[in-house]
Amino acid sequence: YIYIYSSSSKFVSVKVKRFSNFYLDKIFNINKSGDATMNTSKIFRSASVLGRQYVKQNARSMSTAARVVSKGNQWQKAAGLVGAAGVGLTMIGVMGNSTENSPSILDEINERLIRIEGLLTSYKSMLDTIEKVKKDYPGNLMAKHFDVAYFASLKPELQARLAKIIKSGVDNPDSGMGCYAMNPEDYDLFKPYLDAVIRDYHKINGEVHHVTNWDLSTQKDKLPADGKLDVTKLGLPTLSMRVRVGRNLANYPLPGAMTKEDRLNMEKDMIKAFKKLIADPAYGGTYYSLTPGTEYSISDEKYKELVKAHVMFKDMAADSYLASAGIASDWPYGRGCYQSADKQFIVWVGEEDHLRIMCMKKGTVLNEVFDRLRDACDVVEKNASKFAHSKDYGYVTSCPTNLGTGMRASVHIKIPNLTADGTEKKAKEVCKPLGLSVRGVGGEHTPIGADGTVD
Repeated sequence: YIYIYSSSSKFVSVKVKRFSNFYLDKIFNINKSGDATMNTSKIFRSASVLGRQYVKQNARSMSTAARVVSKGNQWQKAAGLVGAAGVGLTMIGVMGNSTENSPSILDEINERLIRIEGLLTSYKSMLDTIEKVKKDYPGNLMAKHFDVAYFASLKPELQARLAKIIKSGVDNPDSGMGCYAMNPEDYDLFKPYLDAVIRDYHKINGEVHHVTNWDLSTQKDKLPADGKLDVTKLGLPTLSMRVRVGRNLANYPLPGAMTKEDRLNMEKDMIKAFKKLIADPAYGGTYYSLTPGTEYSISDEKYKELVKAHVMFKDMAADSYLASAGIASDWPYGRGCYQSADKQFIVWVGEEDHLRIMCMKKGTVLNEVFDRLRDACDVVEKNASKFAHSKDYGYVTSCPTNLGTGMRASVHIKIPNLTADGTEKKAKEVCKPLGLSVRGVGGEHTPIGADGTVD
């Protein structure tokens, strides 16, 4: 039989006793400072011995022992998980010489021990940082909702995946979100954790089930009588209007987990799709690639020109949040943008999401850019590949802030009084309660216009 005992919450020891007086002592020691040691060679030796016996697992759940230590700091919780593993082991009786059920049970025991070892060693620094971020940066949603017990319950390979998802928030404690999904299925796979983060950010109560609806006629109660969103009726002049969505291809990892080869292959797939658009008189235009050596590669001078014109995105390597998430890796390979002949339809390739599809024009009726974007999304998906989608959260994006529609709609507008100090600080204070965001004319982290123009 295998026994578990604890002399205090600071020390956990496991002892194995067989009829042949085989002992396994002190698998884990956890001292006051949180240091942990384990004798893995003895663990595997004992597992080998047990593997030659008939093993029958009692149906009693281990969860009771885990709940006993659900409160307290991370190391007390870790100690409790060891205790939970021990309770599970005590349920195993060593009888006879059959090996009928032993492989699966011993594999499970071994997996739990490896999981705990990783928690106490590989992730100690990360867990310590998260505890500190929780206290110092309460607005960091990654840290706010992080649960050590849930993390410890995951298999080692899933722990590694979740660690990558939260890495940006760990490295950048001032993050508002702090999470970036690495694969299209992450939101469903890690739902017990990410669902709380998503609900908090998007202010969701009740069931989460996003339905994308492009039909403005279904929102008649929120529109003018003629159904047109005409800004001249608000006394505004012609404005620069832009609507964009983030989309990801279902057959590739999300940008944070992509290899250089993935990025290059995805760009090649998109170039095939763009060639169809370029040949279509309704779109035309061209593709600009930042990848060296392609038929669409551009010079540094052309790249700077496109960035200045707000057609191309900036060098992502300079963004610490995207760099930590792995999204900026392999720059500039696999990056570029398509622009239609009328310059009003643009698709970014390889930024925060695989694709940022946007429509823009100077005008007064917002419906015009909205309707064209709907058609553009259909055309891109038809010619490229199926977009990643979650049954609960809608269109999948790298950052949980963009989940659902993946949409952001904006106009450039002059507000000289609210920006009299040369910043958008006052404008943000006024707009935030209205559910509006304020950015510089070039987007997030860019300066406002000299005349008070903001996005």
